Amino acid sequence: MTITFLGTGTSQGVPVIACGCEVCTSPDKRDKRLRSSVLVESDTTTVVIDSGPDFRYQMLRANVQKLDALVFTHEHKDHVAGMDDIRAFNYKQQAPMDIYANARVQNTLKREFPYVFDEHKYPGIPQVNLHTITTEPFTVGDIGFTPIEVMHYKLPVLGFRINDFTYITDAKTIADSEKEKLKGTKILVLNALQKQEHISHFTFQEAIDFALEIGAETTYFTHISHRLGKHADVSAELPAGIELAYDGLKLTI
Repeated sequence: MTITFLGTGTSQGVPVIACGCEVCTSPDKRDKRLRSSVLVESDTTTVVIDSGPDFRYQMLRANVQKLDALVFTHEHKDHVAGMDDIRAFNYKQQAPMDIYANARVQNTLKREFPYVFDEHKYPGIPQVNLHTITTEPFTVGDIGFTPIEVMHYKLPVLGFRINDFTYITDAKTIADSEKEKLKGTKILVLNALQKQEHISHFTFQEAIDFALEIGAETTYFTHISHRLGKHADVSAELPAGIELAYDGLKLTI
């Protein structure tokens, strides 16, 4: 199974246009971060976790020719805004797209994309099949997902464990009962927004502390603000076994 980081950035603290800071002007491709998302591919199934505003370009950049499903962590715009662009896969695959989301996220999708769910549908709009998920394990094709509930300030957000790979974004706190689901994970992906304190995201140091507590073989930080700094500089500050992820990074699990 292959994991590709489609995006490792965030709308939090990231300017819409280049602001002239050292990250925005960096020649290092690892500093060019689109909104956070990952592509999960098995021999038979292709899934994307979250479709933010950069979804269309991410699909083109990664040359994704087949997509079986979208799985959503939560309903914030930087994670759902690109859902409209599944219509290209509807056309190519001649089938609706399977959408896996909890009931609260589904309500947001219906509010944000009402034309998708209208009784009388306009030709060419995205076609979807909604699947309601909870905190119970579920399967997409041959890929098994174990949801992990984390708190994004007061908003419950889902992370996902797939075999020995765990993907968590937009976390500030995680209950002990949910930490139990992380035991034995070999690869942990965790949000690390910035060094300054933040109300709803792990800071750089909080992410390091959590990674060391879990003790995965390798931890990758994602959902990175430009405020954290340049990839090369930040990497030099990380303990052994912890790395910054970057757009285009591929892992085999």
